[in-house]
Amino acid sequence: MAASELYTKFARVWIPDPEEVWKSAELLKDYKPGDKVLLLHLEDGKDLEYRLDPKTKELPHLRNPDILVGENDLTALSYLHEPAVLHNLRVRFIDSKLIYTYCGIVLVAINPYEQLPIYGEDIINAYSGQNMGDMDPHIFAVAEEAYKQMARDERNQSIIVSGESGAGKTVSAKYAMRYFATVSGSASEANVEEKVLASNPIMESIGNAKTTRNDNSSRFGKYIEIGFDKRYRIIGANMRTYLLEKSRVVFQAEEERNYHIFYQLCASANLPEFKALRLGDANNFHYTNQGGSPVIEGVDDAKEMAHTRQACTLLGISESYQMGIFRILAGILHLGNVVFMSRDSDSCTIPPKHEPLSIFCDLMGVAFEEMSHWLCHRKLATATETYIKPISKLQATNARDALAKHIYAKLFNWIVDHVNQALHSAVKQHSFIGVLDIYGFETFEINSFEQFCINYANEKLQQQFNMHVFKLEQEEYMKEQIPWTLIDFYDNQPCINLIESKLGILDLLDEECKMPKGTDDTWAQKLYNTHLNKCALFEKPRLSNKAFIIQHFADKVEYQCEGFLEKNKDTVFEEQIKVLKSSKFKMLPELFQDDEKAVSPTSATSSGRTPLTRTPSKPTKGRPGQTAKEHKKTVGHQFRNSLHLLMETLNATTPHYVRCIKPNDFKFPFTFDEKRAVQQLRACGVLETIRISAAGFPSRWTYQEFFSRYRVLMKQKDVLSDRKQTCKNVLEKLIVDKDKYQFGKTKIFFRAGQVAYLEKLRADKLRAACIRIQKTIRGWLLRKKYLRMRKAAITVQRYVRGHQARCYAKFLRRTKAATIIQKYWRMYVARRRYKIMRTAAIVLQSYLRGYLARNRYHKILREHKAVIIQKWVRGWLARTYYRRSIHAIIYLQCCFRRMMAKRELKKLKIEARSVERYKKLHIGMENKIMQLQRKVDEQNKDYKCLMEKLTNLEGTYNSETEKLRSDLERLQLSEEEAKIATGRVLSLQEEIAKLRKDLEQTRSEKKSIEEHADRYKQETEQLVSNLKEENTLLKQEKEALNHRIVEQAKEMTETMEKKLVEETKQLELDLNDERLRYQNLLNEFSRLEERYDDLKEEMTLMVNVPKPGHKRTDSTHSSNESEYTFSSEIAETEDIPSRTEEPSEKKVPLDMSLFLKLQKRVTELEQEKQVMQDELDRKEEQVLRSKAKEEERPQIRGAELEYESLKRQELESENKKLKNELNELRKALSEKSSPEVTAPGAPAYRVLMEQLTSVSEELDVRKEEVLILRSQLVSQKEAIQPKNTMTDSTILLEDVQKMKDKGEIAQAYIGLKETNRLLESQLQSQKRSHENEAEALRGEIQSLKEENNRQQQLLAQNLQLPPEARIEASLQHEITRLTNENLYFEELYADDPKKYQSYRISLYKRMIDLMEQLEKQDKTVRKLKKQLKVFAKKIGELEVGQMENVSPGQIIDEPIRPVNIPRKEKDFQGMLEYKKEDEQKLVKNLILELKPRGVAVNLIPGLPAYILFMCVRHADYLNDDQKVRSLLTSTINSIKKVLKKRGDDFETVSFWLSNTCRFLHCLKQYSGEEGFMKHNTSRQNEHCLTNFDLAEYRQVLSDLAIQIYQQLVRVLENILQPMIVSGMLEHETIQGVSGVKPTGLRKRTSSIADEGTYTLDSILRQLNSFHSVMCQHGMDPELIKQVVKQMFYIVGAVTLNNLLLRKDMCSWSKGMQIRYNVSQLEEWLRDKNLMNSGAKETLEPLIQAAQLLQVKKKTDDDAEAICSMCNALTTAQIVKVLNLYTPVNEFEERVSVSFIRTIQMRLRDRKDSPQLLMDAKHIFPVTFPFNPSSLALETIQIPASLGLGFISRV
Repeated sequence: MAASELYTKFARVWIPDPEEVWKSAELLKDYKPGDKVLLLHLEDGKDLEYRLDPKTKELPHLRNPDILVGENDLTALSYLHEPAVLHNLRVRFIDSKLIYTYCGIVLVAINPYEQLPIYGEDIINAYSGQNMGDMDPHIFAVAEEAYKQMARDERNQSIIVSGESGAGKTVSAKYAMRYFATVSGSASEANVEEKVLASNPIMESIGNAKTTRNDNSSRFGKYIEIGFDKRYRIIGANMRTYLLEKSRVVFQAEEERNYHIFYQLCASANLPEFKALRLGDANNFHYTNQGGSPVIEGVDDAKEMAHTRQACTLLGISESYQMGIFRILAGILHLGNVVFMSRDSDSCTIPPKHEPLSIFCDLMGVAFEEMSHWLCHRKLATATETYIKPISKLQATNARDALAKHIYAKLFNWIVDHVNQALHSAVKQHSFIGVLDIYGFETFEINSFEQFCINYANEKLQQQFNMHVFKLEQEEYMKEQIPWTLIDFYDNQPCINLIESKLGILDLLDEECKMPKGTDDTWAQKLYNTHLNKCALFEKPRLSNKAFIIQHFADKVEYQCEGFLEKNKDTVFEEQIKVLKSSKFKMLPELFQDDEKAVSPTSATSSGRTPLTRTPSKPTKGRPGQTAKEHKKTVGHQFRNSLHLLMETLNATTPHYVRCIKPNDFKFPFTFDEKRAVQQLRACGVLETIRISAAGFPSRWTYQEFFSRYRVLMKQKDVLSDRKQTCKNVLEKLIVDKDKYQFGKTKIFFRAGQVAYLEKLRADKLRAACIRIQKTIRGWLLRKKYLRMRKAAITVQRYVRGHQARCYAKFLRRTKAATIIQKYWRMYVARRRYKIMRTAAIVLQSYLRGYLARNRYHKILREHKAVIIQKWVRGWLARTYYRRSIHAIIYLQCCFRRMMAKRELKKLKIEARSVERYKKLHIGMENKIMQLQRKVDEQNKDYKCLMEKLTNLEGTYNSETEKLRSDLERLQLSEEEAKIATGRVLSLQEEIAKLRKDLEQTRSEKKSIEEHADRYKQETEQLVSNLKEENTLLKQEKEALNHRIVEQAKEMTETMEKKLVEETKQLELDLNDERLRYQNLLNEFSRLEERYDDLKEEMTLMVNVPKPGHKRTDSTHSSNESEYTFSSEIAETEDIPSRTEEPSEKKVPLDMSLFLKLQKRVTELEQEKQVMQDELDRKEEQVLRSKAKEEERPQIRGAELEYESLKRQELESENKKLKNELNELRKALSEKSSPEVTAPGAPAYRVLMEQLTSVSEELDVRKEEVLILRSQLVSQKEAIQPKNTMTDSTILLEDVQKMKDKGEIAQAYIGLKETNRLLESQLQSQKRSHENEAEALRGEIQSLKEENNRQQQLLAQNLQLPPEARIEASLQHEITRLTNENLYFEELYADDPKKYQSYRISLYKRMIDLMEQLEKQDKTVRKLKKQLKVFAKKIGELEVGQMENVSPGQIIDEPIRPVNIPRKEKDFQGMLEYKKEDEQKLVKNLILELKPRGVAVNLIPGLPAYILFMCVRHADYLNDDQKVRSLLTSTINSIKKVLKKRGDDFETVSFWLSNTCRFLHCLKQYSGEEGFMKHNTSRQNEHCLTNFDLAEYRQVLSDLAIQIYQQLVRVLENILQPMIVSGMLEHETIQGVSGVKPTGLRKRTSSIADEGTYTLDSILRQLNSFHSVMCQHGMDPELIKQVVKQMFYIVGAVTLNNLLLRKDMCSWSKGMQIRYNVSQLEEWLRDKNLMNSGAKETLEPLIQAAQLLQVKKKTDDDAEAICSMCNALTTAQIVKVLNLYTPVNEFEERVSVSFIRTIQMRLRDRKDSPQLLMDAKHIFPVTFPFNPSSLALETIQIPASLGLGFISRV
């Protein structure tokens, strides 16, 4: 697609910026062709209108996708341009703290200004043997690539390290040399690699200085050739130096220093050997105090001086030469303090006896007057005469400085020559690797001759670099058969021609130097005339006539012409040199032996640097004219020649480039200055490499990688079996423009930007797929969540409703119950209240009714009387009132009637006057009459009703009156009764009064009693409450004390437990450390022992001619020979000729100790023999006493006794003979005790040794005979014993008859009776216990019979079942039986838990034993089946062979008859007997020539160990210590020999490790020690060793087992090492999880499983192979666990180390792959029942690293989770993984710098190792737990296949 199509909305670009060089921006709208302005959005939030260049119309550079940022190789970027390179370097340096980055074939190294832990030996081992692209960029990767190409291509290599001062060139070159020294080693014992490294501190001290840019800046260039032999081991080195900055000796700028060596001397001035140099503080010398900064922070010059002297000593520079060097350097310092006094303007003088000059002359060994004279004068020679001319003070000062610089340059040359001599090797050099540490391109405000030479050298190196890059590109294109088009790249040949061609700048400079009156101005004019306007690269400044400008490949540089001529000439006065040559100090003339006059030496001018060519080790003498001609060469000419020689050397080698970048000018750690970085990137050619790559097809993918990465862009129908065709078809669809890519043979080549386009398509496709997946999954999750919630809600509702219903029912039941209770309670309450109220009401009613009756009576009485009074009063009043009323009424009626009549009269008068009125009145009257009539009728009716009522009332009144009369009569009667009752009441009241008095008295008494009881009760309650309070307090105190005691006990227990655990852990750690230290020492000892054997063999081959037929084999059992003081007979016989040649000091103590031990043994045997003699005498007396009774015995016994007595006499005579011989030896030693006599080879010494040997042999023989006699005497004693008992009984009877004292007899009888009673009681108790035991046994027998019958029934039932169901049925029956038995014992031991617990423990042990027996039986069955198959096959083959050999007639004629051959059983003792001369044959057949595979498959495990032990048992049985010693020594030596010969074979090492351990266990099991005999059977205890204690040999065998184990681990490591990285990291076990990212020029190993790559299955298969082999060999299970733990540690350590060194492996998907792989390893452990072996714990760091790759890494909570999770990783490892974390897809996010800092802050208090990598070579200390064998020795059969027919079972 077109490039303009990529400029769409949200696309990110780079725009120039004056401050940040390049700034990132984002497009706000799509770009359309023809647009002049781009709308951009900057990262700081601002919007910008970016105007395109109207001429070029170039669009801004596109920014790479985020997943490509931070790549290891800059060529992997899709867009290759300056801002992409700068941004990638910045991200790696600042964010990831990575200082190395590849740029094609160049390694870009940025100086961190901080010590980083990435240069240790563990890092070197990690990079050793790895491909360059497989690991993260590193200087070690470049060094390994150079080393590998040297070995593979047989071509010399060069590593070119360049960069500015302070960029880290020297350090990079130093680390490269350290890598070669570590990896290759040296070909000799001279430690050449140490010498090569030791040259660094020397060259740094004399060639490095502090500058404003660097504290350890190299002020010279050097090229070191490291030589290798044919086996590619370092044999030597050679150094060439270029352009030493001599001007620094006499002048230093502000804040700079002179060379380090001067300050080191001043700091060490107080040393005694430096007193003669008369040095002091550095501020006291002119040459060291000009910079004003004599001290470097963090550097101790005195210590550095010690390192320098140590390095000189290592390189063979003697102390005298070292002191000579220091004298010359001190003389230079004193020379700088020489002061000149002016006499006039043209002359000067030095004060007489000037101290600095006199010290200088004393140190240099020259005359003060001569040096003083020639410092102030010079000699001028003409054609005829010679003049001595005084010089001015300024000239004298310059001459002094020139002399100092010249002396220092010569001393520098001399030291370089001596370093080269020390590094020179006599062995022929096969190849070399050169390391060039040279200055980079320089440009300053004022540039002079030094910068011109430096930039000229960089132009040559850049031309060589460009040609090499162009050549590699061309080779790549031609190899892939891609059409090659010429790529235009910058060719700096015109610039080089401008400098070095004829009439070039250097040529004109040399020509001007030859002119008598040549000046800088005239030379400048010649330059202008020659090159100005003729060469485009040469320019003249506008405002200067003394400068010129050259357009270099990196930048334009303006050079000032002033000083060019003087620096090119570099003049030193000849007379001063002659004075120095005449020195008495021998070393000084050596420096000037090639100078004869004032010359321009091979060094720079007074203010410049000097180029130095390699000086031969011996000076060559030439003709005077030739020497003079050579001395006329200028500095520029010499530098050009040296540069041409260097370029020839580099062109003859394969170059490797390291470009060092200085990130800032202030030496701030991890601070990146973009401007300075861009300057250096342009200057060092990195951008030119990018440009060349970008001009063609920079992005390159293999077809498989392209298919794996962009498989998501293909449809299923597009995928073909041919990956190449598939990729072609897809690319044609994706990219229309075919010019954007090319198909090679194995790769696809893309133009710049196409990979970004494909990544965009891939990201879009993945984003769409991700959205679809997210949509589906989210819908599914929500649906699932909804269903789950609905189901949960229904369930909750169901339970809630049920709960509510139950609660309601409960409520109803309770309510009903409460109602019933309330009903009855209320009924009860109401009834009780009713009864109370009824009783009260009756009482009240009775009183009330009486009261009411009395009141009613009184009332009636009063009313009756009142009525009588009222009647009479009312009658009188009524009559009075009536009379008055009648009188008044009548009067009123008269008055009123009179008035009314008057009115009526008046009205009548008026009415009479009117007729009408009469009429109306008439009408009204009629109405009134009618109304009145009506009223009269009504009143009549009312009258009648009232009369009726009155009648009724009268009747009622009469009845009431009658009733009242009757009541009155009744009341009168009751009144009389009441009077009578009142009298009675008065009497009762008197009685009540008396009773009340008694009651009051009783109440008072009761009250007093109650008061007394209350007081007593209160006092009692008070006392009880007080007691209760006291009791409560006491209880609280008791509880507090108990609680405190419990807490204290708990605290003490916890404290003790913690202390115990800590002490136990500490002891375990100490034990492991001690064990590890011991095993490391043992490993070192075995290595030295092997080295000793190799050297001995080499010496034997070099010195002696080997004799045919026999070769001596040294015993490697040397560490224990001094303890055992014995060796095998073979060793003794072979060592006899060599003993006379060895010095006596080594052998005399050994022989004397042997003699003393033999002497002690002889005395012990003598004592034993004496005891035996006494016993024989006693037995002989008994035999003589009973001789009369033995006459009936047969004559054979007498003959045997006679033989025994003769044998005894013979032994006595031999004993006397031995005593005599020992006495003679003692006398001989006492008489001749001089050293000459006892020395080896002396006659007395030989006689002594011969006699001792014969004595020891005779003693052994006699000891055996004594043992035989002892056994015969025992048998004789047993035969005589019955007769002796009979005679003893008769003797006792005679004694009893002779007893005369009857009292004694009575006492004896009484005592006997008491004894009988006691015995009878004991007998009865024993009888009872016996009967109880018998009863218990009968019950047990009965239960066993029942169990047996049941088992038989079950067996019969099982036999009827099919075979598949039998096992299950039997297991079921067994489980039932065990359950019943368990229940029975639970009931039995229910009362005693301890017994039950012990029973359970015994049951578990029994189960474990049964399981072990079952496993053993299964193994035995499998082996027997295999053997049966093999035997069946062999038998079949034999039968077929016999059938072929036998004719059919013979088969028919010869009937087969079964023949029973009786076999005579023999009771074997578990021993093997062999002859001593067959020992070598035994060792040969059983150890040396035994093939482990056949033994492991066909025979029982550990059979050789059992056979050897049975042979040792027989030797022990014979009491033959020589045979035991010889056999054990031969066995150990033979095992070592086998392992040395076949030590790389895993089966062999495993087989002999297993057998060595089994042999060791047998020696322990049958040693007779109680600790090892617990698990033995009685028969095995009978087989224990009886005569020898082999504890020391057990230690030897344990050491041998440790050595074999370590060798086994090394073999495992060598086998697993190539598989681990490929299988655990690179191979995609889960296909498609991680996509392959672009990798740039240096391709990594593909993660796709090819035929040659290893996968996880390969590792698992190898682990299965190891495990099956160890199991077949019968290795102890505990030992297998330790081996598996070590294997898993190796896997985890190697995987984690590679993960920490590979940025491409630190991603989320790779973490998933690692966790899956680890889970497969854990599954393997579970399958093999090895989870408790500790192997899983060794993978914990790897597991945590994988988890760290997958966890969220954003917030503080995430940081806290990471810190708590990653406890097995160190802080450095955690930070490294976070820095390396790289997203593979756009969906992942990088780890922010702030998050990493948060992690570091949280982990700052953690105390762990600062080491980054794990020690993959670490071997855990091994232990060999005692594992006794249940195999009976007497049952072991020796197969014929072993060829051991010469040994026999005993």
